Formats: sequence, structure tokens, C-alpha cells
Amino acid sequence: MEKKDSILIVDDDPEIRELLVNYLARSGFDTVAAANGRELWQALDRHAIDLVVLDLMLPDFDGLTACRDLRSRSNLPVLMLTARGEEADRILGIEMGADDYLVKPFSPRELLARIKGILRRTRALPPNLRPELQRCLRFAGWKLDTATRVLTGSDGVATPLSGAEFRLLRILLDHPNRVLNRDQLVELIHGREAGPYDRAIDVQVSRLRQRLQDDGREARLIKTVRGEGYVLAAAVEGSASCD
Repeated sequence: MEKKDSILIVDDDPEIRELLVNYLARSGFDTVAAANGRELWQALDRHAIDLVVLDLMLPDFDGLTACRDLRSRSNLPVLMLTARGEEADRILGIEMGADDYLVKPFSPRELLARIKGILRRTRALPPNLRPELQRCLRFAGWKLDTATRVLTGSDGVATPLSGAEFRLLRILLDHPNRVLNRDQLVELIHGREAGPYDRAIDVQVSRLRQRLQDDGREARLIKTVRGEGYVLAAAVEGSASCD
């Protein structure tokens, strides 16, 4: 029997927890529930979780802090829930490493679609990059291990990437020297259309530039093409090993 994906629901509202646990279970997922930060870490210790649905407002632990701490420990996908639709909250969630966000109130069907999209994108590789031949991608003195999602500089310092950072860099490496607009990047990374005021991609590009030590004001690696989007200005070479 095929293993079911396991979803951890972290929300202090018992009605929301029960609704989502039951709905996702009927949709073919294993589900685990947590009401606060303490139960979040206990659940991660006891269960093999594939994705976390994390409420921004927790009674004992700020959801943004929880997301940041979770991201520092693993690349586990995170879908952030927020009762506030302000752009600043959404940007903060992305900055802390969330893979996507959903504003309350929302329909369970939309949550299900977002979860499936995140899991699909997390596990998918660009179609023209065969894993057995492209374990390591080298560019501009950097190398990306596509199996471990670790980025290593010419100085030998290795940095694990979040799920969103990895997918953004992988997309750029898959299309070197080609301008990709914001709508294309949102669709490729998050599997949804960009909203009229959606700055998630700009935030993720900024975070990735920091990882690559690429000054945003005079970026030489990930360049901004005014009125169009972003381009990775580097040659990319693939190999079967990062040794």
C-alpha cells in the first residue's frame, strides 16, 4: 500500500483543527494536530511529517518565529495561515521561510489545492534536468547539490536552502540568461497566479541574493530587468557529483 502523506495542522482554534483534520483525512492524507508551539515540536519528534500547516497567531509561540526555527532545522514545507491579509504579514511569512500562505477565512478545498501544489513542487524537478546526470549544478563560483539542497560557495561554506529558496534558484538555473517575469516565477514556484500587489517573488529574490552575496542595488548574478522581471546572468554546468 502506498504511504500517505502526513500533514501537521498547527492552530489554536479547536474547530478549525477538527475541520481540517477530518477534511484532509477524507482527502487521503494522514493528519496530526497541534494547538500550540510545544505540541508542534512534540508532533515533529513523534511523527514523520511531510508538510506543516502553521497558524501565524499561536497562544504560546509566534507563528513567524516557529516558521523561522522550523526552517533552520529542516526543509519541511510550510503553508502559513494568517487571519490578517496585510501585505506586510505575507511578506514576513515568506521571509521566515514559508513556502506559501493562505488568508483566513478560506475554503478547505483551497487549502487542499495549496497543499497538493506545494508537495508536487517540492518533489518535482525541472523536466529537462535528469537527476542522475545533474546532481550538482555549478555557476559563477557556486555549486548547488540538488539532492541535499545545499548551496556551497568558492570559500567552501555550505548553506542549506529553504524549500522556496531552492525552487527559485533551481528555476533560475534551469533558465540561465533568460528573463523570467514575476507572474511566471509565482506560477512556477507557488503554482498560483500572482495577485496585483503580490511581492512574494521580490522578497524571495532578495533572500536568494543575500545567500549568493549578490548586492541587490548592483546585482551582477540575479539581475533585475526593469519592467520585465529577473535573469540569472551566468553559465550553468551540471555534473553527476558535487565532489
